[in-house]
Amino acid sequence: MSTVILTGLPVPGSPLAEELRSLGFDVRTAAAPADAAAVLAAVPADQRVAVVDSAFVGHVHALRLALTDPRFDACAVTGALTVRPAARAALDKAAALPETEAGDGPWADRLAAAVEAAGTPVQRPELGSLVAAVPATAAERQAAEAAVAAVDEEAVRLRSAVKSRDGFFTTFFISPYSRYIARWCARRGLTPNQVTTASLATALVAAGCAATGERWGYVTAGVLLLVSFVLDCTDGQLARYSLQYSTMGAWLDATFDRAKEYSFYAGLALGAARGGDDVWGLALGAMILMTCRHVVDFSFNEANHDATANTSPTAALSDRLDSVGWTVWLRRMIILPIGERWAMIAVLTACTTPRIVFYALLAGCAFGALYTTAGRVLRSLTRKARRTERAARALADLADTGPVAELAARAAGRVLGRTAPAAGLAAAVAGSAGLLWTAWAQPFGAWQTAAAAAGYAVLAGVAVARPLAGALDWLIPPVFRAAEYTTVLVLAAKADVPGALPAAFGLVAAVAYHHYDTVYRIRGNAGAPPHWLVRTIGGHDGRVLLTAVLAAVLATRAADFRFALTALAVAVATVVLAESIRFWVSSGAPAVHDEGEPA
Repeated sequence: MSTVILTGLPVPGSPLAEELRSLGFDVRTAAAPADAAAVLAAVPADQRVAVVDSAFVGHVHALRLALTDPRFDACAVTGALTVRPAARAALDKAAALPETEAGDGPWADRLAAAVEAAGTPVQRPELGSLVAAVPATAAERQAAEAAVAAVDEEAVRLRSAVKSRDGFFTTFFISPYSRYIARWCARRGLTPNQVTTASLATALVAAGCAATGERWGYVTAGVLLLVSFVLDCTDGQLARYSLQYSTMGAWLDATFDRAKEYSFYAGLALGAARGGDDVWGLALGAMILMTCRHVVDFSFNEANHDATANTSPTAALSDRLDSVGWTVWLRRMIILPIGERWAMIAVLTACTTPRIVFYALLAGCAFGALYTTAGRVLRSLTRKARRTERAARALADLADTGPVAELAARAAGRVLGRTAPAAGLAAAVAGSAGLLWTAWAQPFGAWQTAAAAAGYAVLAGVAVARPLAGALDWLIPPVFRAAEYTTVLVLAAKADVPGALPAAFGLVAAVAYHHYDTVYRIRGNAGAPPHWLVRTIGGHDGRVLLTAVLAAVLATRAADFRFALTALAVAVATVVLAESIRFWVSSGAPAVHDEGEPA
């Protein structure tokens, strides 16, 4: 149980103690700062502990934001400070300071300043119109209480449950009512993880309905997909409404969106097959395009996460466009974010055929990908900034380099250290283009494709032999993703045997999960997956080479190629999922909830 220490003389009639108990705190009192240190020493070091001034006046939600958010080791508002066990030593040290050295103001504020001065970051949530004050006089207290009464705390809490930046469809067609569903869930004790799981289950039922290949199934699937998206919005709003952030929630929310969408692609493909239309190639192409688009987003954001001196005129133009209302929504819509994308898929599923759904999806996502990538390339070429070592490390982790490319990188390291930064990207593009052209031009099973895959692996090593600190080096990971996934698609299509493309779909899905998992670990500042995992599943270079060699070996038995792809998919999925589940349910995983760009 968490403990809160009320410092100072109690205020007659104050509801503060009961409000703190309603937030789950065991309330203890200390009449003076010297007494607070003794009470603090009696609190176990493995508990969350808070210090609140007895004269505090404010909204309960202001206290909730300051005292219960699990994402931060230390958090404070005026008159209130809390620390988790990781920051307990800093609080103990601050509480031991003589009053004469602790500064002025409420004791909680002085402790927060001392904790921060000792090197522990103290999160200070934005309160907006919420009140958090420690009045010194009766008149000030009366004014503060009037300010509290003038603000509808519940309305503020509902507004803050919604992302400040979201897509047009989500903002105007989902959030106006999903926030109330989130409140309903909170009042009944439901957790964000339960809502996330319900969203996944609904999407899987939708995929099953689409797989029937019947019109009723397509209509039902479209409706259920929209219901799943409403629940998908609700889980994040519930987490923000009740501050229920968790390690498991971070993992579920980060991965289930992709699982839902790609499962629905598979359901559409199965439904089309029942009607005699093979669209597995389109389904796989849509998954490849979507994943590569996300990798572009992730790589660019990581490359510029902590870059300095951003003076790009392109970024300045973008900021000016964001100051005009209609351009903001237009720019958010044309990139087909998740809300618009799912709405389009749902409507077209209900009204048309799977083939039309995939044509529209490929066209819309291709345009969005070209638009965003072009803008980011212009920003990168026109900005003057120094990329940090952390950014270069993140890009190297996103590259997913395996043993073959690592050997090539070590061999080429000295030479590339004296070449231009663009050499790495040029090597990645050259290797990828050569591989894809050969796979497309040669018949299935040609050893030339295996040779091109070997060349790709070598050039992949060349691409990462030097730190990825160049202006456009953030393009290297998405180039590798496009090369690997598309090679699997081309080889499966050229095998021209039943089941090859579905097997390829499964393999790309398993590998894509690994790449998404890498991104979300890096986002949570938990580092990339362990190196043994990357080596075990071969890295992108090893998997490309293995797939090409399997195609060559099985050239005269193309029907067996689908079994090889299936076995490879099962092996990759087993290893990756086992390690991912172990990590995200461990105590070392970050307590975050994805608040990134609309995907």
